[in-house]
Amino acid sequence: MLGAIYGDIIGSYYEVHCTKEYDFPFQKDSTFTDDSVLNTATAKAILLNSHPITRRQLNQRSREYAIQYQQYYSWFPHAGYGNMFTEWASSHSTRRQRSYGNGGAMRVIPIGWAYDDIEQILLQAKASCLCTHNHHEAIQGAQMVAVAVFLARMGADKNEIRSELSKRFRHPLAFQLDDIRPLYEFDSRTNYSVPPAIVCFLESTDYESAVRNAVSMGGDADTMACIAGGIAEAYYKEIPDFVRKFCDLKIDSSIRKVIQEFKRGYCPPLKS
Repeated sequence: MLGAIYGDIIGSYYEVHCTKEYDFPFQKDSTFTDDSVLNTATAKAILLNSHPITRRQLNQRSREYAIQYQQYYSWFPHAGYGNMFTEWASSHSTRRQRSYGNGGAMRVIPIGWAYDDIEQILLQAKASCLCTHNHHEAIQGAQMVAVAVFLARMGADKNEIRSELSKRFRHPLAFQLDDIRPLYEFDSRTNYSVPPAIVCFLESTDYESAVRNAVSMGGDADTMACIAGGIAEAYYKEIPDFVRKFCDLKIDSSIRKVIQEFKRGYCPPLKS
């Protein structure tokens, strides 16, 4: 899960100051954003109730995720949320939003760690989306990311991950980053940003290169790096020390506490 948080932090500066450079410097002004806050909220919802659900329990489980998202918004109201999410969270509304943005996909990393059955992962990812991203594109994007994390941590190779995601979700992942990078620009729609974020992992050689691939697309840098970094941590099972040292100082203590509790329950120690 830290891989997602670190990716968010590293990419945060470049969400505003877009770059196409792979060897971009880490910026002192980098910070955690809504990606980190809401992944933490997802983790907290799982810590409070990790029981598997059935389709009949989907709405109830969605409300449990929603409570945590609104609670964490109230604690971190200036973390860079989208307008639709802000309206929903600040009003404590129970009305579902129909966003097809990538906000549902960016916050499902813990689901890929916590559950060991793909069908359960699909249900949990959908439940986590329904309150704010009740749209088939957003739900499918969230499911793709959660399944990718699961497959990566279970030892699937990249060809297997690419094949399973392409087949299950009918999203072609055969394109190459260098072919789309020159004209790629910021766009937070799920179908525009989530598949490239996954390919940023698929074309990587280690954790750092996955995050650098994502940021250097020149798009929604923090979210794409969060997704690519979250999958990369599960796959490579290590994060460079210099990345940890740079990012750890920027994580709020209350977020760190939840992450540590979640790691103890669901994430094996990283390689040293």
